[in-house]
Amino acid sequence: MSERPTDNDERPTEKRETPTLLPVATPARTRAAVAELVRPQRRLALGALTVMVASTAVGLLVQPLLGRIVDLAADRGSAAADAITTTALLLVAVAVAQGVSTGFGLSLISRLGETTLARLRERFVERALGLPLERVEKAGAGDLTARVTADVSLIADAVRSALPEFARSLLTIVLTFGALAVLDWRFLLAALVAVPIQVVTARWYVARAVPLYARQRVAGSAQQQQLLDTVGGGSTVRSFRLEREHTERVTERSGSLVALMMQGVRLVLGFYSRLHVAEYLGLAAILATGCWMVDAGLASIGTATAAALYFHSLFAPVNAALVLLDDAQSATAGLARLVGVTDLPPAQAPARPAATGEVDVIVRGVGHSYRPGHPVLSGVDLTVRAGERVALVGASGAGKTTLARLVAGIQQPAEGTVLVGGVPPAELGAAGAGRTIALLTQETHVFAGPLADDLRLARADATDDELRSALQQVDALDWAEALPEGLRTVVGDGGHRLDGAQTQALALARLVLADPPLVILDEATAEAGSAGARALEKAVARAVDGRTALIVAHRLSQAATADRIVVMDTGRIVETGTHDELKAARGPYAALWDAWSDTRSPGAS
Repeated sequence: MSERPTDNDERPTEKRETPTLLPVATPARTRAAVAELVRPQRRLALGALTVMVASTAVGLLVQPLLGRIVDLAADRGSAAADAITTTALLLVAVAVAQGVSTGFGLSLISRLGETTLARLRERFVERALGLPLERVEKAGAGDLTARVTADVSLIADAVRSALPEFARSLLTIVLTFGALAVLDWRFLLAALVAVPIQVVTARWYVARAVPLYARQRVAGSAQQQQLLDTVGGGSTVRSFRLEREHTERVTERSGSLVALMMQGVRLVLGFYSRLHVAEYLGLAAILATGCWMVDAGLASIGTATAAALYFHSLFAPVNAALVLLDDAQSATAGLARLVGVTDLPPAQAPARPAATGEVDVIVRGVGHSYRPGHPVLSGVDLTVRAGERVALVGASGAGKTTLARLVAGIQQPAEGTVLVGGVPPAELGAAGAGRTIALLTQETHVFAGPLADDLRLARADATDDELRSALQQVDALDWAEALPEGLRTVVGDGGHRLDGAQTQALALARLVLADPPLVILDEATAEAGSAGARALEKAVARAVDGRTALIVAHRLSQAATADRIVVMDTGRIVETGTHDELKAARGPYAALWDAWSDTRSPGAS
């Protein structure tokens, strides 16, 4: 009677519903959210803008100084040679001043961007952690995972590279057009020949890039979700011979993403080709205007040279600004997905206070399904008395995990009522439910850091003696103190690796520290071997002593020690009683016990 629960534990052969993805913010709301994040840093933003304007203005002195050198060289006098030297020194001074001011300005912009990004991350994590697990599961773990990894990484790259470069390029463009007007308004008109093509190109690109990148993000989430389902549920996939179906799904999702990526490549190539046409038309217009003005005596050769250099210097910033639209559109799509989560309403405050003493569990007429017409639970009635330890047993797909999740408040029943201490779990709120109910599964996470800090996640003010007492209660103190630095040993990623039994013992010690009145264990000893499982079963018994406990039993030996056993089959309770009573009744439980006992052998799990 060995089974591994997965998200599909109750419905392994059914097709999934289409995920209800988490919301994506509109462009207007995304802009408003950015403004809200930047508003507290108005002074920093103004300072960065001022420094960058000054730096760009200083840099624009290079072209007229070079034009001056051209005019002086044309005079060929001795005085001209001295003037050229002086002008060259001015060019050096301009280069130094621009370099220093640009570095300072870019550092201010980077600081502004990083601070804003940090605030966005904090808001996103806060809201994501407050989402009901049912909402996250409906969207699929891949959706939230893609937002917190790929989207955040994309935005971070944009903030660190694209944002400073875009700001610098935009200022250069605006001030360079102003400098052309100062030289002569006719040079400005000639330069503007390229603008209509650039504007049309930008509009053409944005109109196609925004929806394309949004579809790419969604396709990436779908691919990631499918990979998580296929790899994470590998045992179930193999058990039901679904390898070919899941491989086809992965191929289909990956093919859709590749097609969208290639569409993006073609879009970018068309974008570049249009930009090149604009550049050469504009430069031709400037050169023709300069030749005409010099020939007509309206401008010197140096002035015409400065105008041509000004326009040529626009190639890099204009192209950079327009090319950065590629990064900007991709980052904007990711930003909209983050803002969509941060705009979700916060969890409601608990309508009723959390239970502080012993609690009972009452389940009345509960029915539940993951898709219409395919019930997982039907007419379930169950009462767990305060302080009672009840084990749920049954074949895979019987409905045990679903019932446990409904009692834990992770999901709401489609029919009937679930009461914990007389209160529906949903009405306790996230904080109240956390103080009242503890759910332990086989998937326990070890957070990176000292073991003591990991334990204090359950109770931040716990003393070292209380940590040791909790470990002692679950028979984990000996191995914990035997670690290289005892409770100060760094565990988790990059630290000391704990085995499956130790990880579950750590979860049980957290449970003791949290001290909730109701404990729900869903296959909590499934990852351990036989010897480790027996030790964990004893630790579980001590950890839940004095609490109301609902245990989804992985091993019937664990169920046999419960105060009462509830046998489930196809979503219904078919038998209930003590181990001895059910064995004597020779019903479904006795058949399960006999089959389980026959498969037992030394070292078997």
